[in-house]
Amino acid sequence: MSKSFDVVVIGGGPGGYIAAIRAAQLGFNTACIDEWKNEKGGPAPGGTCTNVGCIPSKALLQSSEHFEHAGHAFADHGIGLKDLSIDIGKMLGRKNAVVKQNNDGILYLFKKNKVSFFHGRGSFVKAAEGAASTGSGQGYEIKVAGAAEETVIAKHVIVATGSNPRALPGAPFDEELILSNDGALRIPAVPKKLGLIGAGVIGLEMGSVWRRLGAEVVVLEALPTFLGAVDEQIAKEAQKAFNKQGLKVELGVKISEVKTGKKGVTVAYANAKGEAQTLEVDKLIVSIGRVANTIGLNPEAVGLKLDERGAVVVDDDCKTNLPNVWAIGDVVRGPMLAHKAEEEGVAVAERIAGQHGHVNFNTIPWVIYTSPEIAWVGQTEQQLKAAGRAYKAGTFPFLANGRARALGDTTGMVKFLADAKTDEILGVHIVGPMASELISEAVVAMEFKASAEDIARICHAHPSLSEATKEAALAIDKRTLNF
Repeated sequence: MSKSFDVVVIGGGPGGYIAAIRAAQLGFNTACIDEWKNEKGGPAPGGTCTNVGCIPSKALLQSSEHFEHAGHAFADHGIGLKDLSIDIGKMLGRKNAVVKQNNDGILYLFKKNKVSFFHGRGSFVKAAEGAASTGSGQGYEIKVAGAAEETVIAKHVIVATGSNPRALPGAPFDEELILSNDGALRIPAVPKKLGLIGAGVIGLEMGSVWRRLGAEVVVLEALPTFLGAVDEQIAKEAQKAFNKQGLKVELGVKISEVKTGKKGVTVAYANAKGEAQTLEVDKLIVSIGRVANTIGLNPEAVGLKLDERGAVVVDDDCKTNLPNVWAIGDVVRGPMLAHKAEEEGVAVAERIAGQHGHVNFNTIPWVIYTSPEIAWVGQTEQQLKAAGRAYKAGTFPFLANGRARALGDTTGMVKFLADAKTDEILGVHIVGPMASELISEAVVAMEFKASAEDIARICHAHPSLSEATKEAALAIDKRTLNF
């Protein structure tokens, strides 16, 4: 006999597991289906983010940053080291341990919140009349293909199946020579020469990890501009820092062929001038975007509508074309960010409960965890210019910040953009130390429709990196105090 639930979430990534927990908190009998497996075949909820994305990449970034500091920065602090070495196996082991801690933490949260967990792939079977304790009405039969196949009935379904890496045409991932984000996190030894196709978030973060550890890294990017989605002034500052570090980024390239051989990978391409070039590398990481994952979901069984890109079609409230079926995260429109998926998961659970869940896409922060870190929220200067909006800009360099000097990391700046008449903050852009943490103040300020003057008038602790935020707000009216 099939088990019935008020809410069944298909996918246990950041959006899915958070949606399940929030639904359970709201009193719904809730289940979550997820198929990720650990090395022993056991459940590994957390999706791409926890298993082969956000969490393991940050673990490796932290390890590689320690290594680089030990080799280059410690001497400035009077700390001497001899015979510095790196144990890649141990570093990867630590990364795996961090991942498992997060997997286990999610399973604990399911138990704590009384969410039923099913380990396997969830797929639609058919519509089913009546479901769970919410009474009669449209429900859905869902198959769980795992160690033992079973079926559940759901009154409401939340699709949170995430995304998959996009492969280059004619160059499929083998995770040995041509790597996705998954393979990039499992390279067993530092390659002498590493190639990356795509200078986006994944490309720059993975390039940073292996460059710090000793690889010669070359990044090929099809777009003519570096980090086109980032504020232009901030992107130029970041590119300058990466060039200084030795991270080679070539823009405006057109890939013509990728070949694998016994010695590695050969990439044939045309540079920005149209000249034929060849790049030979030991490993090639391809990070040219991601595509919505509906593999095995069987949407046609219930008539769930997908768009031309294979994403689930939803409205502003994450409702699909079917009654009581919702979709969130990477499998729908909008930025493919773990925290965006989480917010949508909470909002959908609350909407099912008759509440007014809300996600403001204009205040979703973006972060690139390189060194320097890059973070932003709101509009860029080029977007404001294109919209013809009158604005004021203010910047403050970390070079003039006391805490940054003490840290020995003065690269970058904070930039504020505010409405020329009302002074409302329209965007905040940071490149520099701990940008990922500093951006939260800007998100809060923008959610409360704060003005630049509001931030300029708030007392910030001294010495702290956050003082650069205050000073950038002061710079809107050209009255910085420390620069």
